[in-house]
Amino acid sequence: MKRDARLYDLVQILRDGKLHTAEELAASLGVSTRTVWRDMAMMAATGLPVTGERGLGYILRSPLMLPPTVLTPDELEALASGLRHVEAHDPALSRAARTLLYKISTLLPQAGIDPEEG
Repeated sequence: MKRDARLYDLVQILRDGKLHTAEELAASLGVSTRTVWRDMAMMAATGLPVTGERGLGYILRSPLMLPPTVLTPDELEALASGLRHVEAHDPALSRAARTLLYKISTLLPQAGIDPEEG
């Protein structure tokens, strides 16, 4: 796993607000605890609100908001069209596509996506 992806995954895990040990994080990411220690020290040094220490665990001190996703109108249309196609043609993923379309319409109301439209 590349470092950037690993750091992103670490932040995603820590966003739950719970205390996580280095061993737990290492097992989740498939790396050594030493790698987790280095990653956590680097994240704290860059200003992320991470606290903790070896032997106790790590936690985000405050909620971390990721930047909003910025999609072009064409990208939004492609995404909505793709989800509608999956909903209509793949019974195994139909429900997941429909709920994802609802989530996107809720998170990005400015997109004007109508989840009922088909």
